[in-house]
Amino acid sequence: MRRLAPRPTLLAASTAAVAVALLPLVYLAVRTVEAGGPKLAEELLTTRVAVLAARSLGLAAVVTVACVLLGVGTAWLVTRTDLPGRRAFAVLAALPLAVPTYIAAFAWVSTVDRLAGFWPAALVLTLCSYPYVFLPVAAALRGADPAQEEVSRSLGRSGWQTFTGVTLRQIRPATAAGALLVALYVLSDFGAVSILRTDTFTRAIFVAFDLGFDRTGALVLSSVLVALTVLLLAGETATRRRGARYARIGGARRPPVRIRLGAVRWPTIGALLAVAALALGVPAVSLAQRLAAGVSRPGALGEVAAAAGNSLWFSLVGAGLTILLALPLGLLTARAPGPLTTVLDRLAYLAHALPGVVIGLSLIFFGINVAYPLYQTPWLLALAYATLFLPLAVGAVAGAAGQAPPGLEEVARSLGRGPWAVLRTVTLPLTLPGIGAGAALVFLTGMKELPATLLLRPTGTDTLATELWTHTAVGAYAAAAPYAALLVAISVVPTWWLVARSGLLDKEEHR
Repeated sequence: MRRLAPRPTLLAASTAAVAVALLPLVYLAVRTVEAGGPKLAEELLTTRVAVLAARSLGLAAVVTVACVLLGVGTAWLVTRTDLPGRRAFAVLAALPLAVPTYIAAFAWVSTVDRLAGFWPAALVLTLCSYPYVFLPVAAALRGADPAQEEVSRSLGRSGWQTFTGVTLRQIRPATAAGALLVALYVLSDFGAVSILRTDTFTRAIFVAFDLGFDRTGALVLSSVLVALTVLLLAGETATRRRGARYARIGGARRPPVRIRLGAVRWPTIGALLAVAALALGVPAVSLAQRLAAGVSRPGALGEVAAAAGNSLWFSLVGAGLTILLALPLGLLTARAPGPLTTVLDRLAYLAHALPGVVIGLSLIFFGINVAYPLYQTPWLLALAYATLFLPLAVGAVAGAAGQAPPGLEEVARSLGRGPWAVLRTVTLPLTLPGIGAGAALVFLTGMKELPATLLLRPTGTDTLATELWTHTAVGAYAAAAPYAALLVAISVVPTWWLVARSGLLDKEEHR
């Protein structure tokens, strides 16, 4: 099918959307340059910056490696072995996504006395983040044709040689994508490292601005963190370009041969249950104990309701703005691929790589000095959500538009309908499932967003996330429990949807 010609209107709207998403990054660069070379050098060339960089990169490396091992191993067990209760274990492996890292850290700190430091932070972040590797790898293993593995075994290669030489290469793109998400997530995490008192760039940036009023220091640290994320993205892009692609042998996909676990079946089940107990059991037990203990003061239930209402409203506004910006770029990505479209898409992902604390800090500067009417309003917070979560919506819209046959649009045009009529009556209805999915993802992710919400929420207004953080910071764990429980309950819905969409819950024949 021929490639459709680029649409100038979509291209212009997509460029405008990316420009809005990059606004915090541009403003951050301008303010950093304004600080002057000597001042920047004084702030940058210090032992503290070197220590923060080493600790942040070290934490990202440790968590990423652990998540790859745990995610790939669990995905292989669920999709390639005769593990009993495979679908149940698939759900258990994905459910940690429903637990925000700061809630997991809150649960561990309230359970284990004096828990703090690098390795506790690595443990909590690994338990919360490994589903980012598990889900894409499990989907890749489920969708891959096992013929190449069978050919490898028929040539006399052992099961381990086949796994390392064939299977891992087939799932390499999915593994790399999941590992990148984990690394970026760890670099941008604020809640867990703050609760566990681990000094990383995100925590140092927030402290410099919120407590020390050191804007130049915060700008310098933000710029270094942005540089690290850009290098990480560039490295992943280079690796992906060098990666091989593997096509299926034959037409229809055949089910895989299930590998028998034999004597290691029960130890394997025990290991998977132990991971689930650490990732889900500790938060669940901690929240249950705190809820049973009751709230800390009268009127707290009313405050929970008020915070929930604010969370819903802010997330709704953010989802609406994000979808408005994502719609043209998603349609352009699906209908007019090309170098310029690729550049716009990558720029949107660059904004997504920025941590919420940097976005919030940049938009504070922007709101005070450039767009003061937006300062201390939900619209500035909505802009932060749009910047952070634009790729989530773009991916959902582009996926739905890509599955809709463009021939229907061509037929509509051949019947005399204009471009806007075709967009309104054909393209948008076909893309509606993707629009809804993208809006739901942004809405629910915005509910859990912490650092940008802490910095940009209107004065005197709190959300579930900010109330949880505030109570946890002073050790009021019983008061924090209702906010945490409600956030987790809401987050379970999109997590279940992700598992169902991956096909892991479908019944599958096997040989």
